[in-house]
Amino acid sequence: MAGLNILSQTPSPWQLSASSTSSYALRFRHFNDFNIYNCGDMKCWKIGSSNLFLSGTPKSKRHPLSSQMQPQLSNSSGSGYSLMQDKSASCDNFPPNGRKQGPLNAVSSKERAQVSSVDDLYDFICSGPLIDKIGLTPEKVAESIDKWIEYGLRLCSLFQLNQLSLNEAQKIRLYHYYIPVFLWCEQEISQHSSKFKEEEEIPPLVIGFSAPQGCGKTTLVFALEFLFKITGRKAATLSIDDFYLTAEEQAKLRDRNPGNLLLEFRGNAGSHDLPLSVETLTALSKLTREGVKMKLPRYDKSAYNGRGDRADPSTWPEVEGPLPVILFEGWMLGFKPLPPEVVKAVDPQLETVNKNLEAYYDAWHKYVKSWVVIKIQDPSYVYQWRLQAEIAMRADGNPGMSDEEVKDFVSRYLPAYKAYLPTLYSEGPTGSDPEHVLLIDIDEGRNPILGC
Repeated sequence: MAGLNILSQTPSPWQLSASSTSSYALRFRHFNDFNIYNCGDMKCWKIGSSNLFLSGTPKSKRHPLSSQMQPQLSNSSGSGYSLMQDKSASCDNFPPNGRKQGPLNAVSSKERAQVSSVDDLYDFICSGPLIDKIGLTPEKVAESIDKWIEYGLRLCSLFQLNQLSLNEAQKIRLYHYYIPVFLWCEQEISQHSSKFKEEEEIPPLVIGFSAPQGCGKTTLVFALEFLFKITGRKAATLSIDDFYLTAEEQAKLRDRNPGNLLLEFRGNAGSHDLPLSVETLTALSKLTREGVKMKLPRYDKSAYNGRGDRADPSTWPEVEGPLPVILFEGWMLGFKPLPPEVVKAVDPQLETVNKNLEAYYDAWHKYVKSWVVIKIQDPSYVYQWRLQAEIAMRADGNPGMSDEEVKDFVSRYLPAYKAYLPTLYSEGPTGSDPEHVLLIDIDEGRNPILGC
């Protein structure tokens, strides 16, 4: 069934109307049988003719419905009411700037964690490890609870989840991770915009996302871009993968570094087209007016039997100004060169990579003004995550690397992780302002935790 294209100019029935840069007014909305409307000083949420939630005032003043008044919801199949009756915001209908994203990962927990009232959701949100980091207090969460609910509903639709029957891992991923990071990004955009006079054109804010492979950064950025779209902001997404050398140039790099396994294939510093990244990021900074357009480079990892090559420019997605934010992600984004003796102690092959890294500040990092750094406890997680992904692919009957091939693949990245991650975590990315860096500790399940 064809879904509503949320990228079109036709307002979605779920579109938020902004009353200020920091708050949104919820007007009457209808979603199949799901209605949101004003009830005096409160927001009443109804499914059909049954009240489900009351919200709108701080917890101490709220009057959540008693459990006896909360209906047991079911559809004709008896499986529970599902918000996925509407496909308007599903993954299939929202390829983020040319990338398709699969279902939400790391949701293996089978424990039910039903959200039965706004009180429950409020408590759960306030218990999240990022609340203090993004400058929110319980009072601020209470004041904006309608936004949290709205964003949660939309993300459930996007990832094909049942809002009324989320398991613990899914609740954590939405309310402790994606939505808090989105709110932090909005704060960063507002602060960035406030530096310019009213008559000045405001260049987009580039937010860098540095995170090891497999930890879910692409899905995070996908969710953020979607939330920006539904709240009326255009966003462009870029990956450092988009700037890989062409297959021909990668072969030349390999020939210039015979025997260096770290430069045999794409990935490490030296395997990127830095002039292309400068050209792209410079052009994006000028997308401040309507009608100004450009195409974003993309890389085809499937080309040449997985060796990869730059995608045909005719397939590159196009973005148009005014553009308030650019989401730029990568596994080695923010890495800074180290003294030669340090990297040689990790792996002698890393010395050339370290030298190549000296050019990356001017090509990438100087454009990034705000940073999200996702911190892992152990670089070996990367191997585990990649192995899990390949095993799942093979189980589904799709081609996947063997366990030995996974080990060989990840081994080409581990030296850089071991050398550069400690400095990234302790000092921040190259040239970054600590006031504009959000450091997120995640566990082996890819969920945010309280840092040590």
